[in-house]
Amino acid sequence: MNRRERRAAASHSGKAVAAPRTPVAFFEAGLRLLRAGQIDQAEQCGRQALALDQGHADSLHLMGLLCAAAGQYDLAIDWFAQAIRQDPNVSDYFSNLAAALEHRGRFDEAIKCLDRALVLKPDRAEIWYRMGLLLEQQNRKDEASLSFDAALKADPRSLEAANASAVAHFNAGRHEKAIVSFAASLAIDPAQAGALHLMGICQLRLNRFEEAHGNCSKALTLAPDDCEITANVGLTLLKLGRNKEAIGYFDRALALNPYLALAHNHRASALAELHRFDEALASFDAAIAIDPELSDAHWNCALLRLLLGDFENGWTGRQWGRKCAAVGFVDRQFARPLWRGETGIAGKTVLLHSDEGLGDTIQFARYATLVAAFGARVILEVQDAVHPLLSGIDGIALCLPKTGVTLPDFDLQCPLSDLPLAFATRLQTIPAAPSYLSPPQTRVREWQARLGAHDKLRVGLVWSGNPAHGNDRNRSIPLTMLSPLLDIDARFISLQKDPRPADQAVLRERTEIVDFTAHLADFSDTAALIACLDLVITVDTSVAHLAGAMGCPTWILLPYTPDYRWLLDRDDSPWYPSVRLFRQSARRDYGEVLARVHDALQEIAVSFKR
Repeated sequence: MNRRERRAAASHSGKAVAAPRTPVAFFEAGLRLLRAGQIDQAEQCGRQALALDQGHADSLHLMGLLCAAAGQYDLAIDWFAQAIRQDPNVSDYFSNLAAALEHRGRFDEAIKCLDRALVLKPDRAEIWYRMGLLLEQQNRKDEASLSFDAALKADPRSLEAANASAVAHFNAGRHEKAIVSFAASLAIDPAQAGALHLMGICQLRLNRFEEAHGNCSKALTLAPDDCEITANVGLTLLKLGRNKEAIGYFDRALALNPYLALAHNHRASALAELHRFDEALASFDAAIAIDPELSDAHWNCALLRLLLGDFENGWTGRQWGRKCAAVGFVDRQFARPLWRGETGIAGKTVLLHSDEGLGDTIQFARYATLVAAFGARVILEVQDAVHPLLSGIDGIALCLPKTGVTLPDFDLQCPLSDLPLAFATRLQTIPAAPSYLSPPQTRVREWQARLGAHDKLRVGLVWSGNPAHGNDRNRSIPLTMLSPLLDIDARFISLQKDPRPADQAVLRERTEIVDFTAHLADFSDTAALIACLDLVITVDTSVAHLAGAMGCPTWILLPYTPDYRWLLDRDDSPWYPSVRLFRQSARRDYGEVLARVHDALQEIAVSFKR
């Protein structure tokens, strides 16, 4: 009788056939019992398997799982280690050993075990995810982020991996990558208020305000009583210039939680944009009362006070900008003391160093002459792009670029943006020389030759600034808006570096604008070209400061609520005597501004004689 016939006979007779007594059979039975929660019976099977074969790797591993389930992690570690010695090529053995090691606080060893598990089986999303969590716990943030990304790649439908990847990128400031991972998460489950909200914050920080508003609004429909989401909907509206709507959301957020300092801060900014200045100052004060260390509120309040002409409080409050991550101060650490006007400096060497943007450097470099007048030897350290130009400022003993140079010894130091505070600058005491910058005359002659006959009014044009600037939406305009000016009998020269793609197309079409910007290697070249012009028309960008510092007639196009240095309700600048300001009205329409510019330009073009 063969085996099949014996089974059939046994079945027919009703007698059970004994299960084979092998290590594999006992292991498989033990595993089933473990999964059913029958721990004692599972252990018996494991021990029976090992009685038959003490080196049976799967059964050794089973014993480790049983000990781990009972919280006996030291024993589990020993069993898992024995299994690995018998068969070092099973990913699960290393993965479960890592879990036991983690429970015992042996994190570095656990990470190594997970790494080995992934070498053996690199497509295991859950192990990549666990690796990420462990690395994050060990403050190895970048490695954790890579692990979460690998988990999501291994399983694009893993919600926990998608969210972990997104949050890791978000916390590291990698907003583009965070958006990709949040999108993957929301594709799995669109009804996640938290993911929508954080994705919106990423878009806010990338100045993608319409998208940010859409996602924060969706989040709010899912969590209508969340005060922070409500406040951030308001923030997106503020960034879009929809200030009245924004205030409504800030008020709603503060009704939910009156202690949201950031909501008070943003509400104040919206009120300031509407020129409701007293209310704005009160909201800034409320934010600071709730959180005295909220640097953004101090900074924004200081800028508003400066805009309103309150220099005494404004310069002091502006120091909070050094604590604002978004402001971008270059905060240098020197062993030498900081000088802010408290002590005499005759006979001392003082380092003045740039700490903001190029326009700020040009504006505040004028103070170097005043420092030298106190009897100090002045070293000026500035951005490479303006270094050759600023070397000629009166009173400077040495001007150095920021890169590639070792600083000489000095006694005291002061950032350029601190100098108005050091000199207790007030509106009446702004050091406003007619000009304090001069380009090299050899370059001026080169540009005169390049420009040719001076038979028409020469007008330089700048229409956009840095697209990454937080207020670029209000400061820059498309080149097409300048088209009405081009009908005037004048010669227009572009001073616009790095025009945006749409503006490049317009430049190719409007041959009335001569574009020499490919020949502008640095600010000395730009200054030399400006020296050959009769007028510069520009938005609020570094060229406005450059032309003003040279004493060139300069018309600056300003938004309704301008940068603090241009003040309010005046068409001149106490900082630059040659500057004329053309401001938006409450309608915030640059078309109106350019209509006034057109008429003024027409008048001087007609009267121009050379």
